[in-house]
Amino acid sequence: MDKTWTQDLLDFLDRSPTCYHAVAELAAKLTAAGYRPLQEQESWTLTPGQGYFVVRGQASLAAFRVPEGPWRGFAIAAAHSDSPTFKVREEAEVSGAGKTMRLSVEPYGGGIYRSWLDRPLSVAGRVLVRTAAGVEPRLVNVDRDLLVIPSVAIHMDRSVNKGTALDPAVDLLPLLGMEDKGAFRRLIAAAAGVEEADLVTTDLFLYPRMRGTCVGAAGELLCAPRLDDLQCVYGCLQGFLAAGTGQSMPVLCVFHNEEVGSGTWQGADSTFLTDVLSRAAAALGRTGEAYQTSVAESFLVSADNAHAVHPAHPEYADKQEFPVLNGGVVVKYNANQHYTTDALSDAVFRELCRRAEVPVQRYSNRADLPGGSTLGNISTAHLSIPSVDIGLPQLAMHSCCEVAGVRDTEALARVMTAYFAAGIRRLPGGGMALASN
Repeated sequence: MDKTWTQDLLDFLDRSPTCYHAVAELAAKLTAAGYRPLQEQESWTLTPGQGYFVVRGQASLAAFRVPEGPWRGFAIAAAHSDSPTFKVREEAEVSGAGKTMRLSVEPYGGGIYRSWLDRPLSVAGRVLVRTAAGVEPRLVNVDRDLLVIPSVAIHMDRSVNKGTALDPAVDLLPLLGMEDKGAFRRLIAAAAGVEEADLVTTDLFLYPRMRGTCVGAAGELLCAPRLDDLQCVYGCLQGFLAAGTGQSMPVLCVFHNEEVGSGTWQGADSTFLTDVLSRAAAALGRTGEAYQTSVAESFLVSADNAHAVHPAHPEYADKQEFPVLNGGVVVKYNANQHYTTDALSDAVFRELCRRAEVPVQRYSNRADLPGGSTLGNISTAHLSIPSVDIGLPQLAMHSCCEVAGVRDTEALARVMTAYFAAGIRRLPGGGMALASN
């Protein structure tokens, strides 16, 4: 991955402090590439050869490109826009000891709490403001070092290095400053460019102020917030935009709320993906059985980062199937189908990697250490198609600062370019075939 592309990824991460900003960045990149926005509340008229995108809830996005010629099914890639963090409550200000002011927050997702201590933080997200036309959402980012969550000194907690438990309701409230009632709301109103009286409500989250950077003797490692899962979002987007015309309709879907179960109107456990596919097909004259046959020749790549073997704790990894940083794209496998990969979808994806000359690795959880799941098996509960779970290897997953390999993003972009440019068809005997342009 060249330096220009690496810097573009780091800039994307920096401009995406929350899921709302990430989706706004995606929409801007798609618009710059000629894609047109569609509104769910309006009728759709689609033109062959044109690309489109739909945003739901400002935090989920689905993009697709209408083929100019005959096409079979949908080539879908899905990733997620959210990362573990802390949500700021509406009644945010909490008076603290020593005439201080802290913010009331609640954990969002399963983060590594200690990683948030003793570093500059700020808040970003969206607010709803009152206008003459109605209630209007606006993105906000207090773009300066604003907050800190201070540790308790070792002199007062001699067991701190033995693993002191952190209580989110006590230990993780960020310090805003000295007591000044109403200061936080004034800051947010100013960031939104409105009067305080017009600030109706908020969806605000903490984020670390560090910029992503390259580390390592040869600069071969990425050290940045939100690599899970914006690194996959970025790699899939690059492949989606670079791919030529194939025999399938390319679809890129980025869901919100994966870190909290996906059970929202904009998550993978919603009708968002099926709504977009069925409406796009209907606008092109494919309804009823014609739509169902298109679904039958479709495929899903669920892209969410994977655990690399840890340099200090290799015992947490399976002894045979563990990925390494800069070792290429990871295919994730679980016997209990917490990942959707099976032999068929694995074979299809590996053939794509072979064609793209991309290194591919395999990941399984250690048999006695159950892992998490992804949006893949949630999505396929709504859209019954073969699916493969993949990701990029990383360390410190769910820390506010994660580590990944520089070269792996390019590997993902290359195989996704091949995927979106290919066509997939079902074979009568249960197999699948890949076609080239």
